[in-house]
Amino acid sequence: MGFSTEPTAYEKTILSDLQGAWQCLRDDVAAHPGFEGWERALFHIDEAMSWEAVRNLQQMQRSLVLVRNILQQGDEVPLAVTESLDAVNGFMDETLDALAQGEID
Repeated sequence: MGFSTEPTAYEKTILSDLQGAWQCLRDDVAAHPGFEGWERALFHIDEAMSWEAVRNLQQMQRSLVLVRNILQQGDEVPLAVTESLDAVNGFMDETLDALAQGEID
């Protein structure tokens, strides 16, 4: 019985950048608890990073809209969280554009 071997080369795509941006946003929200809506935002960030959302970018985009709305309604949202949210927005736009152009599946 043979064992499957791990691929040695990976092609970096915008999806890996998007995933990294979501992780940074999650880390920043978790590192700065206490502002209004932070726990709800964390829940929806986790939803956006779930396997189902990764396989369905429209679902991920809906989660992003929820997170953005929650954070915009909060008072005293830390700058690091706002900057991370902006990064996720940017990578989400790039990812959807790459999908539309057929650059990713």
